[in-house]
Amino acid sequence: MQDTDAATAPTSTVRYALTGARGGFARTLLAQTRGIDRLHPAVLCDLDPEGTVALCTELGYDPADLHVCADAAELAAAKDGGIAVIADAALLAHADYEVLVEATGSPGAGTRAARTAITTGHHVVMVSKEVASVSGTALADLADEHGVVYTPGIGDQPANLVEWYERTRLLGLDVVAVGKSGEYDLVFDPATGRVKQLDQEVDAPALADLLTLGPDVPATLRARAEAVAGLTRAATADYCEMGVVADHTGLVPDTESLHYPVARVAELADVYALAEDGGVLSRPGAVDVFSVLRLPGEASFAGGVFAVVRTGDPVTWELLAQKGHVVSRSGRYACLYLPYHLMGVETPLSILDAADRHRAAGPRRPRPHAVLAGRARGPLAAGTRLDMGGHHHDVAGVAPVLLDAAQAPADTAPLYLAAHATLARDIPAGALLRLDDLADPDGVLVDAWRHARTRLVNDRNR
Repeated sequence: MQDTDAATAPTSTVRYALTGARGGFARTLLAQTRGIDRLHPAVLCDLDPEGTVALCTELGYDPADLHVCADAAELAAAKDGGIAVIADAALLAHADYEVLVEATGSPGAGTRAARTAITTGHHVVMVSKEVASVSGTALADLADEHGVVYTPGIGDQPANLVEWYERTRLLGLDVVAVGKSGEYDLVFDPATGRVKQLDQEVDAPALADLLTLGPDVPATLRARAEAVAGLTRAATADYCEMGVVADHTGLVPDTESLHYPVARVAELADVYALAEDGGVLSRPGAVDVFSVLRLPGEASFAGGVFAVVRTGDPVTWELLAQKGHVVSRSGRYACLYLPYHLMGVETPLSILDAADRHRAAGPRRPRPHAVLAGRARGPLAAGTRLDMGGHHHDVAGVAPVLLDAAQAPADTAPLYLAAHATLARDIPAGALLRLDDLADPDGVLVDAWRHARTRLVNDRNR
């Protein structure tokens, strides 16, 4: 019998452009699409075009197909089956492609590249969470105006979690919390009493007696946190990703620092229960991050995503618990999870969804339900430039916090709007950064954020 879906599936080649083409995420996408006949990387944009050519050559692309282009004329000449490599994202306005994958990680550059793509009729798959945290609402609204798709990219946690949350809602499940694991597990070896997190390792013999939750869940979690206090577990990227999820779902943080419990996967339904049921949550509808605790040889959560739901019918969930699903000891909560995120290996799904079906991840347009903000770690002097860098795109001297937008001061500066700006005045330790604290914020980002705040207020007043 003929497979109807296969018979009617689109077969035309989808040409995509990629910004931040020299980066780690980009590599995973370029490596994966080499084996997908329908996808062609038509335009690769990066400040290091020669390095981009070298990367593509290493991945097996034919060097004869790679053309470094400095202007629109050279770009036009590279169209026929070739791959144009550019340093100037403004040239995207003259390029031949259907979908832009934005992966610069730069709030200003990424916003500009996405605006160029959208206003010239191209879909945008947004991988740069830094861009989405400031400009996501404005870019999504702009995409609607131009009849194109703006979507987070499958393969990173925000899109994966938005899709997982919407799946649970479609099933009629009562969602209490959604979240992800931190990027790196805490691997405890009882034989040595040491715990390892990627390349960090500390003595934590107390964990040997804390491998089960015990009757007092919050007390056990506090003891575990103390045992691994020598490890840096929280990351700016985590806060940013949960902010993007909040904007697409309407769920908000339970606490501005997130709970970050040190938990085993089988415990999540007990941990993310409401406080009156023995868990950590003060209210339902939260976004959060946990640190995976596991033993050597146990499977990793791999930066995956989860949803904790109220169970409803006890017989149904007792049956599911027998089949190995994670159900709380009380039987009132269950955790549904995906233990992976595959970066650019999965992102072709978003590219094809945008091109073939004009489909974005999740049915709702983003609104700033949460604000990724920053508190001064110590006193900051006027004239200080808030540099951004490192693997997790930290902002120097500033601690990330995730605020419920309904409770945040209206003039709170988004962290990635403040990044790269200069302080106009002294900031005391612990103070939130405000928009007026910034002497020279990027005007494009300011406009995008003001648009987002206005849309949120208008939506609430309807």
